[in-house]
Amino acid sequence: MNNNAQGPVPDLSVEIAGVRFKTPVMTASGTFGSGIEYSQFMDLNRLGAVVTKGVANVPWPGNPTPRVAEVYGGMLNAIGLQNPGIDVFIERDLAFLEQFDTRVIVNVCGRSVADYVETVERLRDEKRVDMLEINVSCPNVKEGAIAFGTNADMLFSITKEIKKAAAQPVIMKLTPNVTSIAEMAKAAEAGGADAVSLINTITGMKIDVERQTFALANKTGGLSGPAIHPVAVRMVYEASRAVRIPVIGMGGIRTAEDALEMILAGASGVAVGAMSFHDPLTAIHVTEGIEDYMRRHKTGSVSELIGAVHE
Repeated sequence: MNNNAQGPVPDLSVEIAGVRFKTPVMTASGTFGSGIEYSQFMDLNRLGAVVTKGVANVPWPGNPTPRVAEVYGGMLNAIGLQNPGIDVFIERDLAFLEQFDTRVIVNVCGRSVADYVETVERLRDEKRVDMLEINVSCPNVKEGAIAFGTNADMLFSITKEIKKAAAQPVIMKLTPNVTSIAEMAKAAEAGGADAVSLINTITGMKIDVERQTFALANKTGGLSGPAIHPVAVRMVYEASRAVRIPVIGMGGIRTAEDALEMILAGASGVAVGAMSFHDPLTAIHVTEGIEDYMRRHKTGSVSELIGAVHE
């Protein structure tokens, strides 16, 4: 360990499913694009990972507008997983990320198991892809639009099929809109997942009382931002104690303290989401804050903090 005027340099690196990250702080899918726009404001090399917006086997147009609404403590979105499809993603987004020395996690979405598998197979030989994150909040059109991640049996099955097709380690991104997050984490682990990430957004609604209409064309949307943070911490804690695979925590992270809550609750990594819209440098500020905390607490490695909350 090196020394400088401020004392020992903390080791912020973590290992998740055999992949080494220079810091535990990454971006949350759907809030960072593929980093192209944010690279104007920050050095992407300082991130633990860029987690891309969800990509499907074919382009998705997304939901009708309005599809974003500000709410107390955060925002609602009903974007509908709009994306350009895997062909454009590989040619444009992955090619852009070649220039950076940071991990790349590709988020994958689909409307059927076959959709997911097709996209995962297209990414098998892409060396720039370090891990896959599978968005199981997508509605399964074959099962009456039930989200894959709200049924343990369905989650187990899709995880198993994706693992057969994937060359990279697989992270299953869990929805909080379930009775037991521990049960879902166990189902993903049983299906062969290498890690789980949580939480995705919480379903919410906003009504414009003056116009007496819904604020979103979709009526409901996903709530993100600081308002959901305590729920996310609780679910990270429950999931991390239910499974042996690593947990990546997200949900309303605004400060280093928020991220450290997740880590102490059991998260091996954390992702900054909605707050990047408020301040594009949030992930960098969080990283710097974790390092400062470790200096103050004389912590040599961030790994020492994972799950270290006193029972």
